[in-house]
Amino acid sequence: MAHQAADTPASAASDAAAQRRIVNRLRSAHGQLAAVIAAVEQDGHRRDIVQQLAATSQTIDRAGFLVVSSALQECLAEPDRADASDPEELERLFLSLA
Repeated sequence: MAHQAADTPASAASDAAAQRRIVNRLRSAHGQLAAVIAAVEQDGHRRDIVQQLAATSQTIDRAGFLVVSSALQECLAEPDRADASDPEELERLFLSLA
């Protein structure tokens, strides 16, 4: 990480915690999707498949919101940082999840 030296310990810990939450959500979605695939392959009930797909989609959306949220928090905490995200870009990313 090129900006690691500029990070404060609290900022680095916050980044690590956010990354951990994002990865946990994505792993959960991965497991949910594996269950959907298995249900389709085993000719599972359509209602159950659709419900699991909806849950998977929601989990992926929440991971995306966490990505944008952590970027916003970084911008607020360190607005002068060279690699800080552009607020307009973050808005576009947020809206792309809607």
